[in-house]
Amino acid sequence: MQKIKIQTIEDLNHNVRRIVTDKPGGYDFQPGQATEVAINKEGMEEEKRPFTFTSLPGDNHLEFTIKIYPSHEGVTDAIDDLKEGDELLIDEPWGAITFKGKGTFIAGGAGLTPMLAILRDQARQQNDAVRLLIFSNQKEKDLFLKEELEEITNHNLLLTFTKELVEGAENDRVDKEFLEEHIDSFDQFFYVCGPPKMVESITNNLQELGANPDKIVSEES
Repeated sequence: MQKIKIQTIEDLNHNVRRIVTDKPGGYDFQPGQATEVAINKEGMEEEKRPFTFTSLPGDNHLEFTIKIYPSHEGVTDAIDDLKEGDELLIDEPWGAITFKGKGTFIAGGAGLTPMLAILRDQARQQNDAVRLLIFSNQKEKDLFLKEELEEITNHNLLLTFTKELVEGAENDRVDKEFLEEHIDSFDQFFYVCGPPKMVESITNNLQELGANPDKIVSEES
């Protein structure tokens, strides 16, 4: 485990925080990868949770975009009490969600984070990488980084909210009918990340609609 010091903490919405830290020399990762993170405070050094890097490998800092769960005791709750200057502990990078080719990205809530570095990386390279980003949240207050998502997807962004009517967005779960309505071809790569049951359901739906299982990229793949 390596120590990193928090430089800044920013609220992106009511329960999502952007945490920027320094970066150990020689530390490298691929966009979409994650690492185990612990808080460097007495009694918490061994309590690790996986968080995705939302910075890019070439940046001189590390960034994590983390959803806070106040009802969960442990790291994700304690992160809300962190301050600039506090330290985290990180392990080696790992993860299965890496860019394979142009396709559709489907994210539920904090499941956006593994895709964020991929989307930022492809946009920085000016690659035409996104056919569509479907971003599902419960309510409008749960949305974060909308303006940046519009930009890095070249305005190929489809928002849907499952528990609130929001003007200009869909009001549906991402199920088989939703996918059939909004996706024009299933012969492409699909990147899926979110709550486990959502990922399982969408993966099954995509295969039923003709998607190649080898072109469905998720943490389970």
